[in-house]
Amino acid sequence: MIKLGVNSVLFGGFDFATAAKHIAAAGYDGIEISAIKGMCEHLCLDNWRAQARELKQIAADHGLPFLSMEEAGLDEDRLMKAYEAGAEIGIPIVNIGPGGKRDVEEDFVRQTDLIAKMAEKARPFGMTLCCKAHVGSSIYNTPTTLRALEKIHAPAFGVDMDPSHIYRAGEDPAQALKPVLARTRHIHIRDCPDRGPSPGAPAQQACGRGAIDLYAYCRVMVEGGYDGPVCLEVIGAGKLSLPEVCIVASESYGYLNACLRQLGARGKK
Repeated sequence: MIKLGVNSVLFGGFDFATAAKHIAAAGYDGIEISAIKGMCEHLCLDNWRAQARELKQIAADHGLPFLSMEEAGLDEDRLMKAYEAGAEIGIPIVNIGPGGKRDVEEDFVRQTDLIAKMAEKARPFGMTLCCKAHVGSSIYNTPTTLRALEKIHAPAFGVDMDPSHIYRAGEDPAQALKPVLARTRHIHIRDCPDRGPSPGAPAQQACGRGAIDLYAYCRVMVEGGYDGPVCLEVIGAGKLSLPEVCIVASESYGYLNACLRQLGARGKK
């Protein structure tokens, strides 16, 4: 069964206990903890040992296994802390963006060299490092993703496939998923109202509200045998009220769960 989760960045205006309580209430199977410096640090990597016990207890209290962590940046020191924290807390995947600038060759070479290096360093911790194509970055679409995959062979590396970034790169996300699915280990998911570059307001990122054919995307996932996490990632919600962020989480769960049940990838909870 494909597991549905929420990146806790959606609840960036609230503490982790509040996030976990409402993510569980919405019906999700697990949680992605945000460790994004400057945006949402439910997991503070500079002080993770002081948090580890409490975070594990909160997740256990709400029946939410950790599906992943988003560190976002490609910084060697922070990623080593992320691996240490993940191994201790029980978080199997660390998600990052590629960094660098679009269509700058030296940026692509430098960033993919670093990703390859850090993927090798993830392996002794039993972690997987996943990177997604990101608007405006050195890896930003399917061709640059495939080029990175030709270069990075580490077993502990995988693609984090986010349909909203691919859609905003001018592609059809369902078609773009097919050539990378075999090496996809994590999926960040959200909708968006148009080709961007912004993903829209938080409410517009709720799955089913926007322009992306997420049912077709789910069909490719299921038909291709994907069985990793699918985590809702909605940004820009730090100033929203608790009811507002709960609506986004609940509406997205209902949509994704219905799609995946129709496709035979989830049963009744």
